[in-house]
Amino acid sequence: MRFIHKNKQIVAIFTVIAIGVILAIWILSTEKPKAMDEEHGHTNESMSSAPDTRPQHGAPGHNHEKDHLPLPTSDSVPHDAHEHQAQPHEILKGPHGGKLFTQAGYGLEVTIFEQNVPPEFRIYAYQDGQALAPEASTVSIELDRLGRKPEVFKFEKENDYLKSNAVVKEPHSFKVNITAQYNNQHYQFAYDQVEARVQVSDKQLTLNSIEVLTAGPASIKSVLNLLGEIKRNADKSVQVVSRASGIVESVNVNAGDNVHKGQVLASVSSQAVADMRSDLFAGQKRMELARTTYIREKQLWEEKVSAQQDYLQAQNDLHEAEITVQRLQQRLVAIGASASSKGLTRYDIRSPIDGVVTNKQISQGQVVSETDGLYEISDLSTVWAEMVIYAKDINTVKVGQTVTIKATAFAAETTGKIAYVSALVGEQSRTAMARVVLNNANRTWLPGLPVNVVLVSDEVKVPLAVSVEGIQTFRDWSVVFGRYGEYFEARPLVLGRRDDKYVEVLEGMQAGDKYAAGNSFLIKADIGKAGASHDH
Repeated sequence: MRFIHKNKQIVAIFTVIAIGVILAIWILSTEKPKAMDEEHGHTNESMSSAPDTRPQHGAPGHNHEKDHLPLPTSDSVPHDAHEHQAQPHEILKGPHGGKLFTQAGYGLEVTIFEQNVPPEFRIYAYQDGQALAPEASTVSIELDRLGRKPEVFKFEKENDYLKSNAVVKEPHSFKVNITAQYNNQHYQFAYDQVEARVQVSDKQLTLNSIEVLTAGPASIKSVLNLLGEIKRNADKSVQVVSRASGIVESVNVNAGDNVHKGQVLASVSSQAVADMRSDLFAGQKRMELARTTYIREKQLWEEKVSAQQDYLQAQNDLHEAEITVQRLQQRLVAIGASASSKGLTRYDIRSPIDGVVTNKQISQGQVVSETDGLYEISDLSTVWAEMVIYAKDINTVKVGQTVTIKATAFAAETTGKIAYVSALVGEQSRTAMARVVLNNANRTWLPGLPVNVVLVSDEVKVPLAVSVEGIQTFRDWSVVFGRYGEYFEARPLVLGRRDDKYVEVLEGMQAGDKYAAGNSFLIKADIGKAGASHDH
């Protein structure tokens, strides 16, 4: 019995040991693949939650291959009986930071290089992981962009790589098809790369009031922008003075008041006017006496009672009295005083024109003389817009040209013709002056107001232009956002002449291309948001 019990214990111990060995083998077999995955960074956690720390396009340290994750497509397609079918896999990175494609031991690394040179494709070839001489491979790349014909790039040897024969234009958003030949074998790879693109439906366009226009021919005006100022029309402005010295008794108007021709502006008590009126009244009395004497002498001469000499003397005295009265009346008229008034010394100062009192230099009780300026009155129904012309622009500005006058302080605009260009250039300023007479019946243009003057010196028809509204600054480019189906994509432009409506396009678009114009900044903002959260 003791022997049997001892045998059972031995069997139990071996059983436990055997189970332990089996469990150890099973655990090791399951942990090893997991450890391998973690070693290569292929765990689900590492693929889904790794933060995007790549620099944006144009930022320091930006690299097209490292910072623009491609959208993988089928990376190999058989061409003939000698082609090799590659197994689909995620695009890898090569030793030069490019996209690495392999097929049956043959590999190509594709990079876009743009350090101190315009962007260009560079391709490195490998066989079984070993670098190949670049001339051993024949490679071509076809780029498919939205709204464009395919671009084909050929390659030539340079150093240890193949370099494309053309610049890879921005944006680097396209489908890439790579065809290669090595050792009588044909290979084909492909990938997608997207940037500066956003999807916007027609409904979203309507809701956000985004205007879509078509690029095409336009008339662009060559414009000269000048600085100017509104001034009083000097031909319709007057200085009002007192033509007789005296003391101001009353002041009836102030600066800014509208006045009419003949309206009394102020009254002055003048001894000089009183003397002239006294002389006039005395002369009128002498004239009446001379007239009475003349009538009597005429009657006596006709009745043969008195001599003709007495009649002629009376007639001469009457003429002299009349001349004296006329002379005294003209003196009063010359100073604007009436022959009769409420007071002998009262002298009324009247407005010579209809207009606005723009300056007042008079107050009650003030002593004034014949040379003192009391009021300035201007007819503001017309004003002058005077502009400064720099020496380089003098030959551009001519009398009779139409200009547009724009207020700088508020929204107001009018047109007029240049009426005068100064014949001399200022010795100090080295500028000339031009003048436009503006209708100002509604008093919009007040003297002293600064204005911008736009002169159209020429107008030219250009084959391709876009609306000024559509031009946006994106990264360091001037772009419009082209419309392709339901997508908008940035199109960097080379721009030429412009006016306030259109900009000439020298490079970057084609006639007939549609683009965002009004509210295009919303597209820019949407692309910016997409760039902050999505791979390109």
